[in-house]
Amino acid sequence: MNILYIYAHPEPASFNAALKATALETLDRSGHEVKVSDLYAMHFKPVLDASDFLQRKKKDILNLFPEQINASKTGTFVPEIIEEMEKVKWADLLIFQFPIYFTGMPAIMKGWIDRIFAAGFAFDPITQGVYDKGLLKGKKVMMTITTGADESLYSNSGAHGDINDLLKYITHCIFEFTGLEVLPSYIMFAVNSQSREAGKQRLEIYGEILKDL
Repeated sequence: MNILYIYAHPEPASFNAALKATALETLDRSGHEVKVSDLYAMHFKPVLDASDFLQRKKKDILNLFPEQINASKTGTFVPEIIEEMEKVKWADLLIFQFPIYFTGMPAIMKGWIDRIFAAGFAFDPITQGVYDKGLLKGKKVMMTITTGADESLYSNSGAHGDINDLLKYITHCIFEFTGLEVLPSYIMFAVNSQSREAGKQRLEIYGEILKDL
C-alpha cells in the first residue's frame, strides 16, 4: 500500500519518536511505500486563514468554504497545502500518530486537518459529498495514540470518560465525514510512567499490528 504517516510530537528522543521509527521500519520491511509528514519538524503552520490562498474568490470578506472550494478547483492553494494534498491523493492509508492533549490531538495536527481536509478536496458541502459520499472514500485511516493518564481515567467510570467516545469527534465527525474507512486505533495509556520493558513490549505490539495491515 501507499501509506501517509502524519506525526505530531516535538521531541526526537520521545517514546512517540520510537513508535514512529518502529512504524517506518516495519512498513518498509513489509513492502509498503511510505511518506511522512512530521508536522513539528516541518514547522507546519496550523492556522487556517487568508494566506492559504494564492487567489481569492472574494477579497472583501473571507468565507472559508467558498474559498477552499475555489482553490480546490483552480489549484490556487499555497504550495505547502498542495504538497500535503498530493500526499493524501497518493495514499491508500493514512496513519495519524499523536499524544492526547486535552482529550484530543495536538493543535498542529488539528490545523493540518483544517487546512488539508479542505472543502472541495476532502468533502463537498454544496453537493452533500460527506460520509458515504465523502471525497476521500476508498481510503483508510487509523490512529496511533499515547496518553499520560492511566487507562482507568479513560474508562466509562473514569473521570474523563470512555476514550473511544471522546475520540468520536475525530473518527466520526472528521474521518468518516470525509469518507474514510476507520481502522481500530492503537492506544497506549500512561506512557510517561511506563517501564522500559513495558515500552519495549508496546513497540513490539505496534510492529505486529502494522504487519497485519
